[in-house]
Amino acid sequence: MATGWAGDGAVQDQIDATVNDAVQRARRELKKGPGLTHCEECDAVIPAARRKAVPGVRLCVACQEAQDAERSANLYNRRGSKDSQLR
Repeated sequence: MATGWAGDGAVQDQIDATVNDAVQRARRELKKGPGLTHCEECDAVIPAARRKAVPGVRLCVACQEAQDAERSANLYNRRGSKDSQLR
């Protein structure tokens, strides 16, 4: 793939920047403080093992999975997309 005037490490720099952006976004979204005993969405009981494993947990597994699926649909990286470079 021709990179034009881009330096030799430009592709790897772009990959690193994308990963770093995602890590920073995930860290900002981490809940802090004590976790809840019941899910804030559906009021289901959050097991003690989950509260111990995930500090600051606020959602049960089912609600967390639904929220993660919703968010992952919006995380497509247009910066590195071949389609966006061709337009």
